[in-house]
Amino acid sequence: MSGKINLLDLDRDAMMAFFTGIGEKPFRASQILKWIYQQGILDFAQMTNLSKTMREKLAQIACIKFPEVVTEQVSSDGTRKWLLRVDAQNCIETVFIPEKDRGTLCVSSQVGCALDCSFCSTGKQGFNRNLSVGEIIGQVWIANKALAYYQHRDRIISNIVMMGMGEPLLNFDNVLKAMNLMMDDLAFGLSHRRVTLSTSGIIPGIDKLAEISNVSLAISLHAANNPLRDILVPINKKYPVEALIDASRRYSQSQDGEPITFEYVMLDGVNDTETDAIGLSRLLRGLPAKVNLIPFNPFPGAEYNRSKADTINRFREILMNAGIITLTRKTRGEDIDAACGQLVGQVLSRARRHQMQHVEKSI
Repeated sequence: MSGKINLLDLDRDAMMAFFTGIGEKPFRASQILKWIYQQGILDFAQMTNLSKTMREKLAQIACIKFPEVVTEQVSSDGTRKWLLRVDAQNCIETVFIPEKDRGTLCVSSQVGCALDCSFCSTGKQGFNRNLSVGEIIGQVWIANKALAYYQHRDRIISNIVMMGMGEPLLNFDNVLKAMNLMMDDLAFGLSHRRVTLSTSGIIPGIDKLAEISNVSLAISLHAANNPLRDILVPINKKYPVEALIDASRRYSQSQDGEPITFEYVMLDGVNDTETDAIGLSRLLRGLPAKVNLIPFNPFPGAEYNRSKADTINRFREILMNAGIITLTRKTRGEDIDAACGQLVGQVLSRARRHQMQHVEKSI
């Protein structure tokens, strides 16, 4: 398949341009998208509404290449985790979380992560590279196939969150095209409210996203003041809390007042005091917001412990009394290291390439 274009790397606009470029009508893009994402057909020879000549031509110049499934693990609570090989030296992880009213797929955007948040196992693995569009949307296709979507046509995956390995806004273009496919009626057809991008706070990326997309936004906050957030989320030194809240407000306004989700990992004795809760409530005052409290999920070498249940409950109570919708996220998949902050994959770490000094270049 060397030299062939991977059709998974093309969203609808790019697919139309591809067919126009080879002298074909743009409507061929619609046919191919439906075959791949709605029918689960990858063999050009089986795409029966294409002429034999067209099928042979595609086989010569194009391919449909996915990450390789290395392992699949199933938790006692039904959570599934796939280890996917994206090249000879690197693997990523993708997680499906089943619930009564939804099925959520947690998708990775990078091989590793350059931001090195102190409570996250992914960041400890280092950073290697961005994922391609095909490697991102391929995670969705693989999960759908494993969950028998193409066999039974039941939509098991109802929500997608860009909360896996990596910082999505540092792979802006590829993530955007993959999310376009998630929402495209010719592909997976999800509502924009059911696709969520989670960021540690890349403000230029948030503002750019507001201009060209309407997906839901989640902010990985974890502290309401700069000194503590500088430690927990080092990118805060570049984009401090107050500026991040302003960017969140702009994004909400661009989406007709849709609330922003703020993720807050609960670390025992670090960020879980009543003073922290009051500070958070003040920080979010006047902003359409909801807060997800995430009990810390330990990993080897972690320097933190999970907050006690009573502490989390009191923290939530303070926020609720301040009028902020607050939920405590139930830990899922912990027995297979699939919980929030535990994803590691297999990453051949390269130098961080001064990425934090040049994040604007990525967007």
